[in-house]
Amino acid sequence: MTVTIRDARLGDAAGIARIHVDSWRSTYRGIVPDDVLDNLSYEEHEERRRRIFGTRVPGAFTLVAEDERGDVVGFADAGPERKDDPEYRSELYAIYLPPQARGRGVGRRLFAEAVRRLRADGYAGMMLWVLADNPSRGFYERMGGRPVRTQTITIGKELAEIGYGWNLESSDREEQED
Repeated sequence: MTVTIRDARLGDAAGIARIHVDSWRSTYRGIVPDDVLDNLSYEEHEERRRRIFGTRVPGAFTLVAEDERGDVVGFADAGPERKDDPEYRSELYAIYLPPQARGRGVGRRLFAEAVRRLRADGYAGMMLWVLADNPSRGFYERMGGRPVRTQTITIGKELAEIGYGWNLESSDREEQED
């Protein structure tokens, strides 16, 4: 799959929302309660995305992977870490691909560009929170992340999360993988 990684634009909101909802439904079925997944709305996620674009946190950014037809086939959100972690000052907030784009290098390219941008902004460490039962955890491990934190969150029920950490100063994993 040939893709271009670029900064997201307001016009990408619907595509990002569709990927977000579809990814949650396909990845978290059996992990997150069905009623939570069944009640996800493309329209609500699109509106939320439009609000994010309108009230951008300083240093935060959204990247999209665009295919040769101009369709958004993945996205990543990153920026300053949100919980004042003493070691990991930046965070990969989200990285999502529709099922048909997985395993084709799109996630690696989004990840690599997010890391490149965070490094360019002077960050030495990056954190990512992921549900402990997420079947995609292996991706983060292949990208060089190591489990460094745990927490419990509530999404219809209590769920365990694992915080993966990367030392961006010594990590060149994204160049090796791309």
